[in-house]
Amino acid sequence: MSTLKLAVIVASVREGRFAPVVTSWFTEHAVRHGGFEIDVIDLADFELPLALPAVSPALDPNPPRPAGMTDLTRRLTTADAFVIVTPDYNRSFPASIKAAIDWHFTQWDSKTIGFVGYSGASGGLLAIEGLRQVFNELNAHTIRNYVSFPRYYLLFDAEGRLLAPEEPAAAAQAMLDQLHWWATALTSARAATVAA
Repeated sequence: MSTLKLAVIVASVREGRFAPVVTSWFTEHAVRHGGFEIDVIDLADFELPLALPAVSPALDPNPPRPAGMTDLTRRLTTADAFVIVTPDYNRSFPASIKAAIDWHFTQWDSKTIGFVGYSGASGGLLAIEGLRQVFNELNAHTIRNYVSFPRYYLLFDAEGRLLAPEEPAAAAQAMLDQLHWWATALTSARAATVAA
């Protein structure tokens, strides 16, 4: 199995967020999978202004970005695949992940994206469905499998361990297998296009 660069993106930047617990759980599974070199990207660590520059992605796919975004851009560019760890807020995804997406265009192009969702009722599925539409516009491939934690606050103990880990672990394994297959195919296709 080839090793690919997987960026696990923590979408929530809200104070008191549960995202680090879910991200830690998923990252452990991604490491055990063995097919990925993992890079955890926490959007709380980066400058992500909501006001975008007055440029057209068609004319300038890499617009001038704030200095505080340089490392984020580099890490997104070098990733072969992504997993977005996201809650849903008011039936949608956090503004932080939309800002990260909108500041970048070519970084998502022809790459594979998976999702881990959590929330009170839907398990993050409302955010995931919205993000699928956004990434489709950017020519990224979102895979069918996902991991979801509805009523997440009942599923983990005080130390961040799942109370019933078997089903989520199987879902994570299936998603990572599917992510690796697609990421391998798209990485080869991108390389062939550059070489042509």
